[in-house]
Amino acid sequence: MSTPQFSFEFYPPKTPEGKTSLQNVQQKLAQLNPEFFSVTFGAGGSTRDKTFDAVIDIQNRGIAAAPHLSCVASTKENIGSILNNYKQHGISKIVALRGDLPSGMMSAGEFRYANELVEFIRQETGDYFDIHVAAYPEVHPQAANSSEDFKNFKRKVDAGANAAVTQYFYNAEAYFHFVDQCEKGGITIPIAAGIMPITQYSQLFRFSEMCGADIPRWLRKRLESFGDNREAVQAFGLEVVSKLCQQLLDGGAPSLHFYTMNQAVPTLAILNNLKLSA
Repeated sequence: MSTPQFSFEFYPPKTPEGKTSLQNVQQKLAQLNPEFFSVTFGAGGSTRDKTFDAVIDIQNRGIAAAPHLSCVASTKENIGSILNNYKQHGISKIVALRGDLPSGMMSAGEFRYANELVEFIRQETGDYFDIHVAAYPEVHPQAANSSEDFKNFKRKVDAGANAAVTQYFYNAEAYFHFVDQCEKGGITIPIAAGIMPITQYSQLFRFSEMCGADIPRWLRKRLESFGDNREAVQAFGLEVVSKLCQQLLDGGAPSLHFYTMNQAVPTLAILNNLKLSA
């Protein structure tokens, strides 16, 4: 059995204190020899400069960095400029996303879908970038149905994606079903399983409502039963997510991608349970 790969996702810090805190988090997680650190990109490029700064900081400390790049509400000229900037700094991984329209903005700009962004990156830069795209084992919340959602995913792969990272989920069968569907559809790129540690139920519920991730009824009821007991939520969440990760690895998932929320402790606790920490 091959050694599992890991990657970790962060959002760009807004303050000097946040930057220092994030660097400490990244230093702890870097000891696990991750495949890469990714950094999110705000709606309509609202965190463009902060994303760039965070990515360069990661790269300068000897870790592969993968900036998110969302194309909605952007132009080809703007995206081309960002790609050239990353190339000049030796960044060779990109997480290519459609992204969300900023509040109040009506036009999607020159790109409507992520497959158009992947196609543009390939046209502009050839095979320079290792392109990762998003996958939705439980179906994208805006997709008409699972069949259409899968077709949308295949368009991104056909446009030149090298790998995919899934939205987080708590039902391993959803991931395995999606991978089976990919294999039947001739899609062979590696698909990392997205993992969201459970540390706070209200936050998890809010995120899941926005992104369409399903919290199974049994899990929701157990988390609700703890009320304001945050320690109990975290202990139970650690047990649940550790078991999920073990299921995924046992079932052949090539890698786990952790949505860290800029924290090291929850992710390290999971990997320690799996006996995979440094």
